[in-house]
Amino acid sequence: MSEPRVLLDAKADLGEGPLWSARDQAIYWTDIKVKKLNRYRLADGTTQSWDMPDTIGWAVERRNKPGFVIGLAHAIVEATLDPFKLVQRCDLETTLPGNRLNDAKVDPKGRVWFGTMNDAEKQKSGAFYRLDPDFSVHQVDHGYICANGPTFSPDGAIVYHTDSTLREIYRFDVRPDGSLANKRVFTRFSEEEGFPDGMTTDREGCLWVAHWGGWRITRFRADGSRDRVVPMPVSQVTSCTFGGDRLDRMFVTSARIGLNDAQLAKEPLAGGLFEIDPGTTGLPTPQFAG
Repeated sequence: MSEPRVLLDAKADLGEGPLWSARDQAIYWTDIKVKKLNRYRLADGTTQSWDMPDTIGWAVERRNKPGFVIGLAHAIVEATLDPFKLVQRCDLETTLPGNRLNDAKVDPKGRVWFGTMNDAEKQKSGAFYRLDPDFSVHQVDHGYICANGPTFSPDGAIVYHTDSTLREIYRFDVRPDGSLANKRVFTRFSEEEGFPDGMTTDREGCLWVAHWGGWRITRFRADGSRDRVVPMPVSQVTSCTFGGDRLDRMFVTSARIGLNDAQLAKEPLAGGLFEIDPGTTGLPTPQFAG
């Protein structure tokens, strides 16, 4: 396994939500609090950014339509980038101004699963939701401080979801109707390991988890055992995804928010977009069916 290499010294404040687009041969990712959606094209390394009207937690591609569906602080919108246009589809948690949408993934059936969090990370006011193709929103779990990093088993029968603040990753059974059952703790992080953040799943059903404050990515087997650790040159590793034509490349986002000058001197690439060699392959990026 090769050393991590920086693809783009993006200096993202809170880089998150990497999305591999086979259609565009590009990585999209968010800079949540700077309110930007970013794109990095693999062929030539060109980049582009789009300003959003609010914090942006996630963006997912659509299966049968151009553009994206995007989660802003309290709204889900349809988006096209060329020409740039946003159309709001639904509001969320408008009575909880201290909350915001945070992280999301699409399951094999084309549904979006996303969490909300208390932006101050103090209250258990966040929840876990499912967005169906008809744009109906369903709460499937609640009581989160910082909901994060959903990812699925290859067959979609299991969803993993995190409360980063509590350092816990949960595992749920997904019923055919999209409801959840049998919530249990999949793993807990120690203080030295930092906080579990974004996640992705490989073809073998193993989880790759970014460590916020932990300088690493860890691969977990489906039984919860730690299988592999990839050291990173930055402390606040936020998320990861597989990409490339063979899905054998892994792209990693990071953040520099909250780091002082002394810390930034030790990790000047904080906020960068990285690539690592995972030594395995991922799954095709599911697209929203709506």
